[in-house]
Amino acid sequence: MRQRKIGFFEFENDMREIEERLSPYGKVTFFKETLNKRVPEAVELDVASVGIRSRVTKPVFDRLPNMQLVATRSTGYEHIDVAEASQRGISVANIPTYGEYTVAEHTFALILALSRNVHKAHVRTMQSDFSLEGLRGFDLKGKTLGVVGAGHIGLHVIKIAIGFGMRVLAFDVSPNPFMAEVVGFEYADLDTIMRESDIITLHAPYSPKTHHLIDRNALEKVKQGALLINTSRGSLVDTEALVWVLDEGILGGAGLDVLEGEEFVEEEAEILSTAYSVETLAALVRNHILARRDNVVITPHIGFYSREATDRIIDTTIENIIGFIDGRLQNVVNPVARGEHRAA
Repeated sequence: MRQRKIGFFEFENDMREIEERLSPYGKVTFFKETLNKRVPEAVELDVASVGIRSRVTKPVFDRLPNMQLVATRSTGYEHIDVAEASQRGISVANIPTYGEYTVAEHTFALILALSRNVHKAHVRTMQSDFSLEGLRGFDLKGKTLGVVGAGHIGLHVIKIAIGFGMRVLAFDVSPNPFMAEVVGFEYADLDTIMRESDIITLHAPYSPKTHHLIDRNALEKVKQGALLINTSRGSLVDTEALVWVLDEGILGGAGLDVLEGEEFVEEEAEILSTAYSVETLAALVRNHILARRDNVVITPHIGFYSREATDRIIDTTIENIIGFIDGRLQNVVNPVARGEHRAA
C-alpha cells in the first residue's frame, strides 16, 4: 500500500493521536493556517483535512493535482465546492454528528447571558460597580422558544427548553409529528414562530435556499423585545436587517456564535492586506457595529468547542481518512465521486 501524504489545516490541537493512528497509512503534516494560505505546500497532498475557514473552490482544486479526499472537520460543507470535487473524482467527507449536546448547551449559554444580563453584569463588576440598575432579567419558565431547524441539535435545544418549563414551537422542512408528541413541542410555520416566540434560535443548515432565511421581512414580525440566537451559520441572517431591527428597538437582543462573513477574516489586520469585495467589507463593518452593542453577545464560533466534541471530531476524521485509504468510504457527501477517485 502506497504511503499517502496527508495534511491537516487550521489545526493547533494535540497532534500525537493523529500521528500515531495515521502514520501506518502515510506522512501527516499540520498547518495552523487555512488550506488557501498553504496551497503551495499542499500540492503533493493526497488527503486534506480542513476546517470551515478553508474555502476549497475550483482555483484551489486547480493547484492540487494529487488530491483524492477532502475531509472537513465539520457537519456543514458549504465551504467546499462539492460539484467541482465530484467532477474531478475527489471525495468529500464530513462529520455527520458530533456536538448536538455541545451546541445545544452553548445555545442556552447565550440565551441565559442575555435573559439574565450576565455579560453586562460581568463588565460592570470588573469595574467595581455592583449596582443593579439596568440588570433586571426575565424568567425562561413560561416563555415561548421558537426553534428554526429541529434536527439533531435543534431537538436537544427543545429538550433543554422543556426542562426550563418553556413552550416550544419548531419549524422544520421535515416535521416528525410522533417526535413532537413524545417530546412535547408543536410544529409551526416560520411566520408564526417569528410572531409568537420570546426567543428565536436558529439550527438550520446553510444552503442557497436558507441564505438570509431571517431577513428584514421575517424580523419585522418579531414580538417586541424578543431575542435572536444563532449558533448555526452566519449567512442564515441578513446582518443589515439585524442591525436595523436592533436599532429600532424591535428585537431586544441577539446571541451570535456565528457571523455573516466570518470566514473572510482570521485577524483584524487582514482587512488592510486583502482585496475584499464591497459586499464583504460591508458585512465586516456591520459585524463591528453588532460587537459594540451591549444587547448583543458574540462568541467566536465556539459552540462546538468542548473537549468531548473535539475528541469526536478528530476520531471521526481519522476514521474517514483510514476508511478512504482502505477502500471503505464513509461519510462521503458526494456520491458521484464514490469509487471514481484516482487510483493510488
